[in-house]
Amino acid sequence: MSSVAKSGTFMLGDRAVNRLGYGAMQLAGKGVFGPPRDRAEAVAVLREAVESGVNHIDTSDFYGPHVTNEIIREALHPYRDDLVIVTKVGARRGADASWFPAFTKEELKQAVHDNLRNLGLDVIDVVNLRAMFSVHGPAEGSIEEPLTVLADLKHEGLIRHIGLSNVTTRQVEEGRRITEIVCVQNMYNLANRSDDAMIDRLAAEGTAYVPFFPLGGFSPLQSSTLSDVAARLGATPMQVALAWLLKRAPNILLIPGTSSRLHLRENLAAAEVELPAGAMAELDGMVPA
Repeated sequence: MSSVAKSGTFMLGDRAVNRLGYGAMQLAGKGVFGPPRDRAEAVAVLREAVESGVNHIDTSDFYGPHVTNEIIREALHPYRDDLVIVTKVGARRGADASWFPAFTKEELKQAVHDNLRNLGLDVIDVVNLRAMFSVHGPAEGSIEEPLTVLADLKHEGLIRHIGLSNVTTRQVEEGRRITEIVCVQNMYNLANRSDDAMIDRLAAEGTAYVPFFPLGGFSPLQSSTLSDVAARLGATPMQVALAWLLKRAPNILLIPGTSSRLHLRENLAAAEVELPAGAMAELDGMVPA
């Protein structure tokens, strides 16, 4: 059994995926903008991830823009039958790498068609609507209009399933009145646990929760507790942080990203890390930021 398979599986829409997946954001250039420094390595990372058992890849056509999807297509097309590709829409990039909301009907339809074209797909497994009421985190605001656009594209057969990203509990409830929501993708990690109640509720309902920045993102996790636990277990702090997430709730699907095969192997080995009850309690007791 591969390391990835040891992470177990959870349903993402109508597909069972390994809980340890891969996020493609870091395949683009600095600031998630422009081409990668080493395109050949980016292609190699994707191929090794899939060969290692990863069957859930998270991406977006606004990474680059277009860059990560084009690299995914180059590396993996034609895709394996068991591979689930998840993308997101709702934002666009400025020429200076800035981020803007892209919530109009025209922008959302164009984004879905861009993803289809650049990935080389006829239908996308899952499209997440990223709420952009605040760039810094979830903020209240109605998602009815943009989500209805995606629901219509789902009805047309261009999208199989719909998820939400950067959203509040109220927006998840609003979304469910419009269409089935198969996953929620928000920021969550050892140091940022504001979604604890949401995760537990989604777990009880059988809905996947996909934490982005599982290792802290642009501000990597740093903690003496994390380092101490890792040293005792003979693992890296980042492996322990991922193992904690896998143990935190059965519906958590991980998508750690990297542009390095060496770092990819380290991330995937997190599935091998066994967290004893005492270590789990220590990590649970860390004071969130």
